Amino acid sequence: MKSSNQLDLFAGTPDAAPESVSVEPARDAWTQARELACALPDRLRLGTSSWSFPGWLGLIYAPTANPRALSRHGLSAYAQHPLLRTVGVDSAYHAPAPTERLRAYAEQVPEDFRFLVKMPAAITDAVIRAGGGRPVEANPGFLDPGRATEQSVRPFVEGLGMRGGVLLLQFPPLGETITANPRRFAEDLYRFLRRLPTGPCYAVEVRDRELLTRDLVEALRHGGAQAALSLHPRLPALDRQQALFADLPPGPLVLRWMLRANRGYTEARNLYQPFDRLREPDATARDQIARLVSEALSAGREVYVIANNKAEGCAPLSLIGLAGTLSEQRD
Repeated sequence: MKSSNQLDLFAGTPDAAPESVSVEPARDAWTQARELACALPDRLRLGTSSWSFPGWLGLIYAPTANPRALSRHGLSAYAQHPLLRTVGVDSAYHAPAPTERLRAYAEQVPEDFRFLVKMPAAITDAVIRAGGGRPVEANPGFLDPGRATEQSVRPFVEGLGMRGGVLLLQFPPLGETITANPRRFAEDLYRFLRRLPTGPCYAVEVRDRELLTRDLVEALRHGGAQAALSLHPRLPALDRQQALFADLPPGPLVLRWMLRANRGYTEARNLYQPFDRLREPDATARDQIARLVSEALSAGREVYVIANNKAEGCAPLSLIGLAGTLSEQRD
């Protein structure tokens, strides 16, 4: 559900800013970030879950920027930040992101920038939901490779080109019918992955700990996908997730810093908005992430870390803190 503190990411909405509007970056606020970025390897990509938050004026965007312009025109300024070399396109989960929109995003960022794009819930959710997330009926498009190819994979490849980093299959809580038979879910996922076009980096994130099984590991291994680790109250600790997937073939580490262990999504949103500062710094989570990132970098892996505002209160500041911890570990 779209928060009132994140402006609409869909082009052509009534409150969209005119095409002539530009958003300037808040370069004067980036001194610490520049110093930290110089100490980090190119294989590490830090980014946030979307970019159109008015609370980031003065942090990412110039204080004078028009908040209504951020969704369509803020990405260029975001991508100039020295630490932010990736971003999550979360809007694609709620409705497919067409090729033209993704191409417009790609044109706003440098060649070495990468996008993490979600597959639509129309493919990764087992049910169709009404307002508030209430299940209404079974979803006939669940794990449909044809629909996934047309609605997600082809736009990802054609729209983003070399800037397409990760195509994320985020499975929401899938319900007792599926969690009671995790082997069947793994088998269905394997068949789905095998029928997707080769080329993109696919990553899978589940929100049911019952599905975190060796069968899931084998589905990813033989289906050619990576695991996406997530800091989320519904999931085990990061080190347990990493241990389960440790023997997958080499590939990027994809890690999403979503929530504190003691906060739900709505609770965190209400406590932390407008997402302009760290409200509840989570040193334990930061240290866990830094340890896994350091291990992956030492092994020569590319790393994606996506932070959400609901993790600590302000995703860019969470990433600056993480970069500081990583820099200290490397000294």
